[in-house]
Amino acid sequence: MQVNFLLFPALTQLDLTGPFEVLARAPGFKIDFVSPSMDPVHSDRGLTLLPTATFATSLPCDILVVPGGPGTDDALVDPAWVEFTARQAAGAQFVMGVCTGSLLLGAAGLLRGKRAACHWQALEFLPAFGAIPDESRICIDGNLFTSGGVTSGIDMALKAVSLILDEDAARQIQLQIEYDPEPPFEGGTPRTSPEHIVERCLKATRERFALRSQAVTQAVSAMGGAAAGRS
Repeated sequence: MQVNFLLFPALTQLDLTGPFEVLARAPGFKIDFVSPSMDPVHSDRGLTLLPTATFATSLPCDILVVPGGPGTDDALVDPAWVEFTARQAAGAQFVMGVCTGSLLLGAAGLLRGKRAACHWQALEFLPAFGAIPDESRICIDGNLFTSGGVTSGIDMALKAVSLILDEDAARQIQLQIEYDPEPPFEGGTPRTSPEHIVERCLKATRERFALRSQAVTQAVSAMGGAAAGRS
């Protein structure tokens, strides 16, 4: 199975490295990090990541993985990223969006009429792309896998391995990485976190939300406006 991860500037590294850790351990899976060039790419927190293939040299993939992060807002209005995402997805057996990576899938026209998950602070943008928002941590609609924010990409990748290979393969990987989370605090979703923590989070990301809103509007316009979401 050829697995292509999109690698764009200002992505959230765990959106990529979480599912990578799972899928790279699956027998028969070959991984590439794909970017326009072979130049190093910096995550939103400054981690440097190296592409292994470019748009021009990448192989057709069986699995396409689209991470999220602040950089998604730039990618979903970049015709080169949108076109490459759509082209790769067209030949893929499975398409996976992690966190706000779902928005890039939407800009590529891949969510119309589909149920899709996303980071809780971006869920409301999905209908603009014709998607049906799903608050689940993992959402599967046909060959489309999407997940909530950041850490949920690990869960989604494990679920994907169980369906593509078998449950024992996924369970073995889960044990190998000792994935048995016990968060120190109750919370992690807006439904389980104290109200003042939710408000604190919203306040801290207000500027990003405004930028994302503008990017989604621009992306939908490039698709042909609201009619694209209804087609």
